[in-house]
Amino acid sequence: MAPSAACPPHSMASVSRALRPRSCLAAPRLGCGLRVACSVPAYGGATEKAEWGLAIAPAPATSASGPVARSRQFLCKAEANISSNLPESIPAGASQYEKIVELLTTLFPVWVILGTIIGIYKPSMVTWLETDLFTVGLGFLMLSMGLTLTFEDFRRCLRNPWTVGVGFLAQYLIKPMLGYAIALTLKLSAPLATGLILVSCCPGGQASNVATYISKGNVALSVLMTTCSTIGAIAMTPLLTKLLAGQLVPVDAAGLAISTFQVVLMPTIIGVLAHEYFPKFTERIIFVTPLIGVILTTLLCASPIGQVAEVLKTQGAQLILPVALLHAVAFALGYWLSKLSSFGESTSRTISIECGMQSSALGFLLAQKHFTNPLVAVPSAVSVVCMALGGSALAVFWRNKGLPADDKDDFKE
Repeated sequence: MAPSAACPPHSMASVSRALRPRSCLAAPRLGCGLRVACSVPAYGGATEKAEWGLAIAPAPATSASGPVARSRQFLCKAEANISSNLPESIPAGASQYEKIVELLTTLFPVWVILGTIIGIYKPSMVTWLETDLFTVGLGFLMLSMGLTLTFEDFRRCLRNPWTVGVGFLAQYLIKPMLGYAIALTLKLSAPLATGLILVSCCPGGQASNVATYISKGNVALSVLMTTCSTIGAIAMTPLLTKLLAGQLVPVDAAGLAISTFQVVLMPTIIGVLAHEYFPKFTERIIFVTPLIGVILTTLLCASPIGQVAEVLKTQGAQLILPVALLHAVAFALGYWLSKLSSFGESTSRTISIECGMQSSALGFLLAQKHFTNPLVAVPSAVSVVCMALGGSALAVFWRNKGLPADDKDDFKE
C-alpha cells in the first residue's frame, strides 16, 4: 500500500512544490477548494494514484489518449494562488487551437499598438464604442476574469490586508505626487499639466486585472485592489486634483459607486458563482478567457484614442515622454515597494501592475465632462495607450518567465 497523504490548508504551497515534478491527471474539485491528483511511487516500484481528500486507489494499467486526456494533463499543484488556475505553460499534448489562443494572447502588446494606430488614422472604426457600450465591454472583461476565481481566493487575500493597503497608498500618494512632479519638471502647459495630474489621481483600472492574469499574478488580489481604489476615488480623485491642480473636479459619488458595482463587482461575482457551481463548463473555456480580455482591452484602449485623434496629431508628441515616465516609474515603484515589504513574486507582480495601470478611461471621461479646454483630456488618451502597452508588455514578459518554484505564499493560514 502506498504511504498515506494529507493536505492541510496551511501547507498548500509546500505541497505544490513537493509534488510539482511528478506527472499528474486533473482531479475533481474538492470541498476545500483543492484539485490535486498525482501518480506517486508505491513500495516495490509500482505506481498508485493519490487524490488528496479521497481514498487512494490503484491507477489504471493503460493511460487514456485523445482530446480528453490532453485537456487533463495539468501540472500537479494545489490551488494556493489564483495564478495556479492557469497551466505554467502549454501542455505538450495541447491541441493546435489551444496553441493558437496562447500565441494570440502573448501578442497583447502588438494588438494594443495596432489599436492605437487604427484609433489615430481610422477613428471611425473604434469611436462606435461609446459610453454605454464601453461599460458593457468592461463588464464582460470582469466576467471573464471572474470565471478564473473562487470565493476562497478572496478569503485568502483578506488574510493579509496590508497588501491592499500598500496598493492603495501607492495609488493615492505616490502616483499623484509623481504626476505633479513630472508636470512641473517638464514645464507642461496648464491644461496638459492638469490632465496629467488628473489621470495620476485616478483609481486602478480593469485592464490591470487582465494584465495580472496574463502575468501569473494574483487576480483576486488585483480585483480587490481595483475595487478599493475605485470606491476610494469618490473622495480621493476630486480632492487630490483640487490640491495638486488647483481646481475641483466634481464627481457623482452615487453614480461612481453604482458603476463600480455594475462594472467590477457584479460581473466578477457572476463569474465566481459560475466557476463554483459549473466547474466542468468553466474548465473547458478557461484557457480562452485571457484572449477575450486582450480583445476587449484593445478595443477599450483604441476608442478614446479615436475620439481625440485630431488633437493627438498636433499635441500628442509632447505628452509621450511625461506620460510614459509616469507609468514606467509607477510600475517600478510598485514592484520594489512590494519586494521591500517582503512580499512574494506573485504578489509583487500584482501590486506593480495595479500601481502602473489606472483607469485612464475614467480620467478621459472626467476631463471631457468637467473641463472646457479639450487639451485636458489628451493626457488621459495618451495614458490609455501607455498603460496598456507597458502593462501588457510587462505581463507577457512575466508570463514567459514563470514563477519561482519556491515563491512565497503571502496569504497562507
